[in-house]
Amino acid sequence: MKKKDKSRHLDSESAPEIASGSLSKKFYEKELERLQFELVKLQYWVQHKGLKIVIIFEGRDAAGKGGVIQRIVEPLNPRGVRQVALGKPSDVERSQWYFQRYVAHLPSAGEIVIFDRSWYNRAGVERVMGFCTDHEYWEFLHSCPEFERLLVRAGIIVVKYYLSVSDAEQEERFQSRAKDPTRRWKLSPIDLETRNRWVEYSKVKDLMLEHTDISEARWYQIESDEKARARLNCIRHLLSIIPYEDVVPKEIELQPRPPADKDYVRPPRERHIVVPDFYKTD
Repeated sequence: MKKKDKSRHLDSESAPEIASGSLSKKFYEKELERLQFELVKLQYWVQHKGLKIVIIFEGRDAAGKGGVIQRIVEPLNPRGVRQVALGKPSDVERSQWYFQRYVAHLPSAGEIVIFDRSWYNRAGVERVMGFCTDHEYWEFLHSCPEFERLLVRAGIIVVKYYLSVSDAEQEERFQSRAKDPTRRWKLSPIDLETRNRWVEYSKVKDLMLEHTDISEARWYQIESDEKARARLNCIRHLLSIIPYEDVVPKEIELQPRPPADKDYVRPPRERHIVVPDFYKTD
């Protein structure tokens, strides 16, 4: 696929449905399948050209970052894409240069790395929760743009998304998680504390964007009150800003399998421990 044809190729055939109200499940699934195939094309191009791509996802708790990331990673070859979601830094990591533990996860040639939260923790949760000093915070806002310019000069494509969710929608999602035992793990003590600090998070978000939205690595905000729409918008935008061509290998014609070795005798099935079919019908 040539770059000049890309915009046309990404356009949906159901534009009126995109513009009207909530997306239907049928349309969402069809459009997601179409865009995920384009993601496969993109990954082949990344590997073909040896590109290095970093995609950062930030946003409030329950903004839908995980859902977007899941739909991006889902169709891709796991050998060429990595998801990074670092936990609390160790004592050793706290003593290091702040960006040091993130550098270790940067992509090699032909690889896409997706950060589910990133070095921007310092500009968000660390600042609001008091996990860093004033000096560390302001030093981050000063040095982060230079760090990202260094990455870009080194040939790394840096794409940054901020998922924006409304107060009411976030609260609804929190309540849903609290009632669902299979999703309750998503509510950490810090997550719960953020419910009381909505305004503080808004303030640090504004400062973060003001200081770190640079021409070499722009911030792209995605409205995420409607998860399905946010996922499609994000994937389509990602495909639109990274030029790629269709280098998907041609269909493989498989030759007939060689005949079985007549001298080989398989061992009796009873020699193996076979998991029983719990769902076998009579």
